[in-house]
Amino acid sequence: MPAHVKQPQTGGARMLAVYGKGGMGKSFFTTNLVSKLALLENRVLQLGCDPKHDSCNALFGGVSLPTLGDTWREFKAAGQEDDLQAHHVIFKTTIMGGKATVYGCEIGGPEVGRGCGGRGITFGFDMLEKLGMSQWSLNYIVMDFLGDVVCGGFATPLARSLAEEVIILCGNDRQSLYAANNIVRAAQYFASMGGSTRLLGLVINRDDGSGVAERFATAVGLPVLLKIPLSRKIRELADTYQLALLDTEFDQLFETLARQIINRSTPPVDMHQVSPLEYPAFLSVFGVEEPDIIPTGAAAEELFGTGRPVQPLPIINLQESTVGDKPDMDEPTKRVVTRLLKELGMYVTEANSDPQKGLMLTVDGNTTICFGTEQEMDSKLAILAALQKSGEPYRYVDLRRPASPLYR
Repeated sequence: MPAHVKQPQTGGARMLAVYGKGGMGKSFFTTNLVSKLALLENRVLQLGCDPKHDSCNALFGGVSLPTLGDTWREFKAAGQEDDLQAHHVIFKTTIMGGKATVYGCEIGGPEVGRGCGGRGITFGFDMLEKLGMSQWSLNYIVMDFLGDVVCGGFATPLARSLAEEVIILCGNDRQSLYAANNIVRAAQYFASMGGSTRLLGLVINRDDGSGVAERFATAVGLPVLLKIPLSRKIRELADTYQLALLDTEFDQLFETLARQIINRSTPPVDMHQVSPLEYPAFLSVFGVEEPDIIPTGAAAEELFGTGRPVQPLPIINLQESTVGDKPDMDEPTKRVVTRLLKELGMYVTEANSDPQKGLMLTVDGNTTICFGTEQEMDSKLAILAALQKSGEPYRYVDLRRPASPLYR
C-alpha cells in the first residue's frame, strides 16, 4: 500500500450507516461523503443497501453496477455459487480526475415481486462476510440505506451492531422528520438491547432555512452535523452524475464533516439521553396538535353495501382453553407458549413443527410466528414486545434469526 494512504484501524473498517426517508438525497450525500473521505487519503467502500441499487451510480459516472443479488443468482443458476469472488461484486473507480480511488458495491434485492427486500439485504451482508468484509484493508465502509427500518433486514446494521455510527438524513418537512424519529426509536431500542451502534446526528439536506429540523434535533437530543443548502446548480450536477465537490462551497462543507468524522470530533451523543418523540410531541415541532376527535367506525353494512346480509364472523374465546388443555404439545413448545401468554398476553391457537422453519405458531387466530427453536428465546420475546409497543400492524413474524428479524 502506498505510504501516503492511511492504514485501516485495528479491527477492520470503520462502518457508517446513512438512513433517512426515501427521496431525501441519501445517495447524493453518501457519494459525496465517500468521495471526500477518499480524497483525504482514506480507502473507502460505498455500499448500496437498497433494492433500487442506484446508490453508486454517481460515484461511477452514471454506470449502474451489477448487484450482488443478481450476480449470485447467475452463479447459482450455473451451479457455480461457490465460485463467487469479491471482484465479481466489488468494483473500483477513480474520482475528480484521478485524484483518488473509491470502491462500490450494490447489494440489490430479490427479483421484482418475488421476495422480501429486507431478507435480500440480510443475505447480502451474509455473503459479504463470507467474502471477508471484516478483514478487507479499508478505512471506511459507508452504507446507504433506504428510508424505513421497520423491516428487520434493513435494520441489520443496527441489530447486529455492524455500523459503528449512524447518520440520519432529513429535510425540514414533516414526512422526512417522521422517518427520522422512527430511525431514532429503532437505534435507541437496539442500544437498549446491548447494541453498540450510536447515532452521530442529523444532516439537513436541501435546507431552506426554516429551522424546523433543528427544532426536531433539539427535541430528540441530537446534534445537527451539516446543513446542505438548497441549490439548483448542485441538483443539476447530481442529475448528470457529477459530484457536488466540484463546487467550492459544497466541497468545503463536505470536507468539514469528513474531517470531523475522521478525527472523531463530532458533538458527543449519549444514547441514554436520546429521546424519540411520541406523536403529540412530534406534532408540537410543527406548532400543531392532534385533534381531539375519535374517528367514526365504518359499519359492516356500509362496507358490504345495503341489502346484503352480513354474516357474523366466528369469535374465538381466548379464555376457554389453557396450555394444559393441549396434551399434544411437547415440553419445548409448552414453554414457548406459556411465556408468550404470561409475558406478552399472546394466546397461541395453533402450534406446528416445520422441518425447515422449526416451531410455527398461530397467535390470536390470525398472526403467524416462525419461532424456530428455543435458542435466544429472550431476544425473540424482546422483539415481539417491541412490536407490540410500536403499535405496528403485522400478520407474520420470522424470529429464526433474532439479529435480523422479519415481519410483514
